[in-house]
Parts: sequence; structure tokens; C-alpha cells
Amino acid sequence: MTGGTGAPSQDPAGARPSVRRIAWTLVRVVGSVVALVALYYGLPLDHSSTSATVTMLLVGLAGFIVLVAVQVRSIVRSRHPGLRAAEALSICVPFFLLLFSATYVALAALSPGSFDEPLSHSDGIYFTVTVFSTVGFGDITAKTDTARLVVTVQMLADLVVLGLGIKVIVGAVQRGRRRKAGPRSPGAGDEER
Repeated sequence: MTGGTGAPSQDPAGARPSVRRIAWTLVRVVGSVVALVALYYGLPLDHSSTSATVTMLLVGLAGFIVLVAVQVRSIVRSRHPGLRAAEALSICVPFFLLLFSATYVALAALSPGSFDEPLSHSDGIYFTVTVFSTVGFGDITAKTDTARLVVTVQMLADLVVLGLGIKVIVGAVQRGRRRKAGPRSPGAGDEER
């Protein structure tokens, strides 16, 4: 029975996550999302400069890539990769959406003709989610070339996030599960790469 088969019943790491672990994950997710939303609403985006807006978007996208990379590494090493992946998606997607929302609000303040109406913080979230979900009601539209280019960048990034991002996270879950099921000898995890 204990012949080193790595059966889930012999390995506590292979067990399902406890209710306490799930609850703690929910608390972390809700706390992270609340912090991101509070930061978004607290930023004076309507008083931004062009260089600050471009820098915010570029640094934010680089930060998003780093966040995803850190989350993937965490998923692979986690005792509960499926739960960890759900947490990663619950943090990365709001970060991504709020980054573009902030860019749209700042852009609308810099150039009032960028959109067909002024954008509040809530309008920025609404517009970003309609673009992300490909609903596009048409009640808020990009009017200038700059605004249209930023929306195009978001649409392309949406495809990457939805396609490649989810594939990477699902792959990390699978690698994490294989790592848990495999032998625990040193170097065994290196062979799976």
C-alpha cells in the first residue's frame, strides 16, 4: 500500500482542497479585486498627460505579462493547481480589464473627442467589458484614430488573453497535476519540461 505509487490516497497533496482552503482563496480573490477596483477609482485619470497615459498602458501590459508568468509558476508548484488556476484567472482578468479602462478614461480626458461622450471611471469599465466580450452595443464608440488604435490593441490583446492565456493556464494545471502524480525524487520534475 505504501510502495511509492503516488496514489492520491497516500499523498495529502493529491487530496481535494479543503473548504477552509477554498474559503481562503475566495478571500484573497475578493481582496485583490477590491484593491484593484479601489485603486482604479482612486486614480486621478482625468488629469493625466499623454506620456503618463502611454506609460501607464505599456507598464501595465508588461506588469500583466509578469503577473501571468508568476501565476503560471505558482499553478505548476501548487498542491491544488486547479484551485490556484481559478484564483489566477480571477485576478489577472480584472487587472487586464481595469488597465484598459484606465487608459480609456485618461484618453477621453486628454482628448474629449476621442469617444462620442465623456467617460467616467464606470463608463471606462463598461466600454472595456463590452469590447472584451465582443458585445459592442455601440452606445460608446471610439471616434479618433488614437482611440481606435487603443481599442484595436485591446481587441488583439483580448484574443491573446482568451486564447493563449487560458491555454497556458490550463497547461500549467496539467503540468502541476503531473508533477504531483510523478515520483518525488530530485530532478524528476526537470524531465517533464
